[in-house]
Amino acid sequence: MYINRLIDKRLHDWANAKNRKPLLLRGARQVGKSSSVRHLAENFENLVEINFEKQKAAATAFEDDLIPTEICNKLSTMYQQPIIPGKTLLFLDEIQACPNAISALRFFYEDYPQQHIIAAGSLLEFALAKISSFGVGRITNLFMYPFSFSEFMRACGYEKLDEEIKKHSPQNPIFEPFHSKIIEILRTFLLIGGMPEAVARYVETQSIYEAQNVLSDLIATLKSDFEKYREKVPLLRLNVVFDGVVNQAGQRVIYSNISKDYKIQQIKECVELLRMAGLIVPVIHTAANGIPLGAESNLKKQKLMLLDTGVYLKLSGLNLTDIVVGANLEMINKGKVAEMFAALELQKSSPANSDSLLYFWHRESNGSTAEVDFLIQQGDKIVPIEVKSGTSGKMQSLHLFLREKNIDKGIRCSLENFVHYDNIDVYPLYAISTII
Repeated sequence: MYINRLIDKRLHDWANAKNRKPLLLRGARQVGKSSSVRHLAENFENLVEINFEKQKAAATAFEDDLIPTEICNKLSTMYQQPIIPGKTLLFLDEIQACPNAISALRFFYEDYPQQHIIAAGSLLEFALAKISSFGVGRITNLFMYPFSFSEFMRACGYEKLDEEIKKHSPQNPIFEPFHSKIIEILRTFLLIGGMPEAVARYVETQSIYEAQNVLSDLIATLKSDFEKYREKVPLLRLNVVFDGVVNQAGQRVIYSNISKDYKIQQIKECVELLRMAGLIVPVIHTAANGIPLGAESNLKKQKLMLLDTGVYLKLSGLNLTDIVVGANLEMINKGKVAEMFAALELQKSSPANSDSLLYFWHRESNGSTAEVDFLIQQGDKIVPIEVKSGTSGKMQSLHLFLREKNIDKGIRCSLENFVHYDNIDVYPLYAISTII
């Protein structure tokens, strides 16, 4: 069962564009890249799909001169399928297993632009890191993530409620019964997360238990990929570091606390591999004295999030029943799930053609600390966002940041309805994507 995704429109627009470039679809394993391409292929007469991990012989078509017409002729003959410009969608999956195929993409743009070609790979970032100035100006990049909350609502048949969220603002609160219902849906989404297979199982069965079983299998699949990093780092070290990241998720990472058995540099190397695989999402510290936010970033200070709340909760062993029946989400703040959800929603709502970075602000002085969970850029302004998992809580750090940086407005995301307090706009946690 295919469930419509927001990226479907981007793929459709790409297919119909006159000045089309080869498309590189990037993202972690199991986020739905292949399914979305096959869905797009329904608009073509035929699909030629090559998976370089399964069909290793396909790499031979890229061994000699990288001439697109000759490559297509070879693939057409090898797999007995026509590859006709305008009628055939050529899909090169797990392309990281064939570096020559990655290099060939630029020549499709230069010499054979009439042929629709999409490439994808779950460990693509490793291969791209070895290719200097790859595809600059010759490739269209799209980044894909697990389901957003909006996509999940629509998958579950709550299109009207999803539209209601987008109609409202701090100056125009949503109807309270609608707000309460969406909070209930949010609890379910936190448990299930946005991995497409888990979402599909829930939509089909309406069973959180069934979706949890899918998550167990997905986690096993994601961890099985660690074998592919063996030449870079030992498998045991990567597993230890991954478990340590899960334990510290949502907090400022202290590498020495991840494991006492490895050196800091060894741990950082594993963290970087996990980031490149899309399994963890860093939130980077910035001094936030101006824009762009990255100009004063400090990579030594990071918070690490997992790619999905459902995966995180399954790994963390938190009591899931409390989340389902609890009056609010306060208890899950021990695992920083509310902040993790916010980070992932901000990432998913950013432009799909760039790998958007997330930032936070932290200050320590005179024995006191202050931290703002997220900073975003709106036009030429910095907007601070503080996340609360309940319906109350002080905003001392947020007000301190506004005063210190001379900024007019801040945003608080919580389980409250939309509301406005002086220079603070309150957005329900489920509506954080509408800020961008």
